[in-house]
Amino acid sequence: MANQSSPELLAQQTNALFSLMVAPGRIMRGVQALSHAGVAIAHLGRRPLVVGGDRTLAATLPKLQPVLEQQGLQLEQTSYGANCSESSLASLRQAVTTHQADLIIGVGGGKALDAAKLLAHQCGLPIVTIPTSAATCAAWTALSNIYSDEGAFLYDVSLDRCPDLLILDYELIETAGQRTLVAGIGDALAKWYEASVSSGHSDQTLIIAAVQQARVLRDILFQKTPTAIAETGGEFWREVVDATVLLAGVIGGLGGAQCRTVAAHAVHNGLTHIPASHHALHGEKVAYGILVQLRLEEMLLGNQLAASARQQLLKFYTEIGLPASLGDLGLGNITLAELQQAAEIACAPNSDIHRLPFKVVPDQLMAAMVSTKTPVEAGRQNLVSSS
Repeated sequence: MANQSSPELLAQQTNALFSLMVAPGRIMRGVQALSHAGVAIAHLGRRPLVVGGDRTLAATLPKLQPVLEQQGLQLEQTSYGANCSESSLASLRQAVTTHQADLIIGVGGGKALDAAKLLAHQCGLPIVTIPTSAATCAAWTALSNIYSDEGAFLYDVSLDRCPDLLILDYELIETAGQRTLVAGIGDALAKWYEASVSSGHSDQTLIIAAVQQARVLRDILFQKTPTAIAETGGEFWREVVDATVLLAGVIGGLGGAQCRTVAAHAVHNGLTHIPASHHALHGEKVAYGILVQLRLEEMLLGNQLAASARQQLLKFYTEIGLPASLGDLGLGNITLAELQQAAEIACAPNSDIHRLPFKVVPDQLMAAMVSTKTPVEAGRQNLVSSS
C-alpha cells in the first residue's frame, strides 16, 4: 500500500480542481453611483437588454436611460413578469434574440435580479446588476432561484460566475422604503444561524473565514440596525445596506456550496407554496425561519444556547419590525392542511433542512412553526411532554 503522505498523493490533493464564484468583477458603490457607471457598462456591451419588473423599470429607467444613451448604447427594456419562472425565462430569451442583445442589465429586487442573472447565464452574455432595494444579496451572488408562475419556490440554479458589474446606488436603494431593508436584515442574519450549523465545524480555511464573516455580519446588524432605521440615508444606514447586499454576498462567495442554507430557508421555501404568504417578503419569511430552526434545536436537542439565541432574536425582531410568528406573517388563519403542505415541502428529501445535525420530520417542523414565540421555560415543558 502506498504511503498516505507520499509525494504523489500530496500532488493529487494539491492539484484537485477547486472553483469558487466569490465576487462580482467590479462593484460601484455610492451616492449617484448609477450616474457614473456609463463607461463601465459600455465596456461590457453596446446593445443592453434591461430586465426588471414593470414598476421598477418605470421608476429606474428615467435615471438609467440617459446614462446608457450618453455612451451611445442601444437599449431595450422588458419585464420579467411577477416571478423568475421557466415560462418567464423563455419569454426573456426571445427578447434577447429580438433585440440582438449583447449585455443584460438586471434592475430591481431579488426575483428580477435572479431572472436577469439566469438569462445572462443561459445566453452566454455579460450581466450588470442594479439592486433597487437592500432586501437580499441577489445582486452579488452566482445563484438564481426558480419559482412557479404562481410564486412557489421550485429549485435553484448555480451560475458560472458572479455578475460582471454591480452598481449599488444609495439614492436608488433609499427609494425602496424601510420595510425592504428590514427584510434584508432578516435574510442576512440567516447567514450566521445557517452557516454555523452547516459548516461551523469545518477545518477548511475559506469555510472558516466565511463562517466567521457571518458572525461579524450578525454582530454588525445587531449593533447598527436600530440607528440605521432611525436615520434613513445616514452613515449607519449605508453601512447596514452594505452589510445586507455586499457582506452577505461575500459569505456565500467564500463559503460556496459548503456554506449552505439550512432550515431557515427551507421554511421559506415551504411557505411560498401557501398563496397567502406571497405578500410577505423573502427576508421576512427567512427571519421567521431562523426562529423555527432554533426552536427545533430546543425541542429535539434540549439546546439552551438555541433557546437563548431565540429570545435574543425575538427582542431584536420586536425592536425593528421583523415577523416572529405565523400570525406576524399574516398566516394566523392558515389551515392545518396548508401548514402540513409547507412542512412536507420543507422536509422533502432534497431539502437543505437535512443539513441540521439531527433528523426532522414534518410533524416536528409543524410543532416548531407554531411555537416560535414560546417562552424558554414552556419550551422545556413541551420537550418533556413530547418525549
